[in-house]
Amino acid sequence: MANSRFDLWVGLFVVVGVAALFFLAFQVSGAASARVTGETIQVVAYFDNIGGLKVKAPVKSAGVLVGRVTAIRLDPSTYRAEVTMAISRAVPFPKDTSAAILTAGLLGEQYVGLEAGAESEMLQDGDRIAVTQSAVVLEKLVGQFLVQRSAE
Repeated sequence: MANSRFDLWVGLFVVVGVAALFFLAFQVSGAASARVTGETIQVVAYFDNIGGLKVKAPVKSAGVLVGRVTAIRLDPSTYRAEVTMAISRAVPFPKDTSAAILTAGLLGEQYVGLEAGAESEMLQDGDRIAVTQSAVVLEKLVGQFLVQRSAE
């Protein structure tokens, strides 16, 4: 009798552990993240390097979710990454808004960060964000550091 009670507790512990792992996996993958509700506008930004940015990545302003990346493609004429974003119409951004690819957290999830400008005219559906900052690639930074250190 005591052995079966012990087996029941061990089984319960394993089930709770597996459920916790699934919960963490969904949290890390972003599947349980917030959604952008309401109407959206599509805007495009061009970057020299997008790093690990993926479709459905968040678009944030001041840390608040305002949109999602809807498409990524390579522009064959400029060889730059064209990133299309759906931004909530409820949050109007000025035409001189800038976009940067940033990294969040320890796992390195990349997202697009928008910095609002000061212009009175707002972004419209189909507009292009002109001022962009590409992703910081850790390998390039380490390489530059090593080259600089060897030159000294």
